[in-house]
Amino acid sequence: MKLTIERAALLRSLGHVQSVVERRTTIPILSNVKLEAADGRLSLSATDMDLDIVGSIEAEVANPGALTAPALTLYEIIRRLPDGSQVEIDSDGMDGQLALRSGRSNFTLACLPVEDFPAIDGANLPHAFKLSAGDLRVLIDRTRFAISTEETRYYLNGIYLHPAERDGVDVMRAVATDGHRLASAEVPLPDGAAGMPGVIVPRKTVTEIRKLIDETGDEIDIALSDTKIRFAFDDAVMTSKLIDGTFPEYERVIPSNNDKELEVDRKAFAGAVGRVSAISNEKSRAIKLELKNDVMILSASSPDSGSAIEEVEVNYQGEGLEIGFNSRYLLDITQQIEGDNARLSLADGASPTIVREVDDESTLYVLMPMRV
Repeated sequence: MKLTIERAALLRSLGHVQSVVERRTTIPILSNVKLEAADGRLSLSATDMDLDIVGSIEAEVANPGALTAPALTLYEIIRRLPDGSQVEIDSDGMDGQLALRSGRSNFTLACLPVEDFPAIDGANLPHAFKLSAGDLRVLIDRTRFAISTEETRYYLNGIYLHPAERDGVDVMRAVATDGHRLASAEVPLPDGAAGMPGVIVPRKTVTEIRKLIDETGDEIDIALSDTKIRFAFDDAVMTSKLIDGTFPEYERVIPSNNDKELEVDRKAFAGAVGRVSAISNEKSRAIKLELKNDVMILSASSPDSGSAIEEVEVNYQGEGLEIGFNSRYLLDITQQIEGDNARLSLADGASPTIVREVDDESTLYVLMPMRV
């Protein structure tokens, strides 16, 4: 194999694929990226056996061929080369080495046999549809903060993507929860997605997809089955296994009888929560909200740090109410709200609270209270 390629193009594609590679693996080939050159293009592949990504870029291919090279080492070399430089990659496939040249820099990297490189089978994905980059960004950004990191509840370690209905309108809904908070976001249901099963997209896959979204403004081709999902971008294709588990019936935890509602300026509320929480215990991060007519009093206390109280104007007419929350969870939710005002729907101090953006019914957050 012999080719010449622009450093910037190679770095961008390597950046996509090398992040899939696990830093610690007992299988040496999984530390490598597969390079395959043919017909004026270079394809780069990496996998961790659960997630597979293939990128494709233009190159001047003198001799077609394929090899595997250490992904992280190759990425670090290309990253440190000067901007605007050309990179030559050469291998005769016989000595198990790759020669890399750029200007006065010369590197030799050890290769492993291409035959040992695994790949996820992306065939037999019966459900296919297109989703705009903007819609996929919304589904991910407004829910992924609530993905659980508790490995024992593996079925919560991802985003649950499924077709649903709200007020007689078909939607694509994404849901994530860690048992303490729940996030739900919706976009219009794409053509072809009506019959898809509900699937749980793993956390790592969500992270890698999100990186790719920012580099495309086009529609993304999505295909899936009960066990796998594939995302096709401009110059990259990502195939991932899905979490083999049953997502809980989340609609049961969304309260329907919260009759006390208040509206508050999102920025003022987030600022007050952030300031008051500076006093709260580092472990619990607990703050108390006390509601009275048109005012919310936020407070926190700690035996070591002291106490803090701040008042925020709200639109609230109802009986007095005290409720405690994890301040970090509150801030996570307010950061997802893009509008000026947030609406909190409450029942009492021991029941879940619903948080929404005032002018956006497509996104919903549920937050469990805590004792303060």
